[in-house]
Amino acid sequence: MAFIVIIPARLASTRLPNKPLADLGGKPMVVRVAEQAALSGAARVIVATDHEDIRAACAAHGVEVCMTRADHPSGTDRIAEVARTLGLPPDAVVVNLQGDEPLIDPALLAACAAQISSTVPMATCAHPLHDMADAFNPNVVKVVLDKANRALYFSRAIIPWHRDGFAQSRENLPQGYVPLRHIGLYAYSNAFLQEYPQLSASPLEAIEALEQLRVLWHGVAIAVHVTDSAPAAGVDTPEDLARVQAHYRHAT
Repeated sequence: MAFIVIIPARLASTRLPNKPLADLGGKPMVVRVAEQAALSGAARVIVATDHEDIRAACAAHGVEVCMTRADHPSGTDRIAEVARTLGLPPDAVVVNLQGDEPLIDPALLAACAAQISSTVPMATCAHPLHDMADAFNPNVVKVVLDKANRALYFSRAIIPWHRDGFAQSRENLPQGYVPLRHIGLYAYSNAFLQEYPQLSASPLEAIEALEQLRVLWHGVAIAVHVTDSAPAAGVDTPEDLARVQAHYRHAT
């Protein structure tokens, strides 16, 4: 399936200032993310930003950039503006890749995009959880699926709750019980991408602080591609940055 990748990139970051421009083996992080996305088979990879420094960094490395307004409340709104600017057709498939995922598996982008169909306008990914601490960690978002691998619900709580297994012990996951961790990678049909920012907020997303619950609350299907293992972690903290910088030092 043909798809394009749009990478929203803001310079401001409370935990890691100037994160998109952080040096990874001689190139800015946002450029590394774009290079990784290009390995996915995407027809086009575009960085969406409102900052001149990011535009200049991308241009210096031959990465396509689209400038956007500065007042977008989310990355999804930002990439929706880019899709409008490009004049993409309604059935175009757009993958939203965060600008702090330089080690993302390119095959995961293609697999996510492949879930989009005429009846399923949004897709994301998940992987099995095998660690009890992760399962009960509210910062690890879980998802449950229906028989067609479409999302039934996302939660910071452990779902589904294993009634009998957890009644016996909460020290280990019950045998045969494998919850799924949500991976924050998304694909959309452009028609739905343009509709998405107009959806009213839902009480569920306010409670869980999970924006994707807005989509389910409005009755829109989200397909979920389940991959075998967790993807490489993104960069949120100085410690994350040091880990990824070490990766690039060893790779060269």
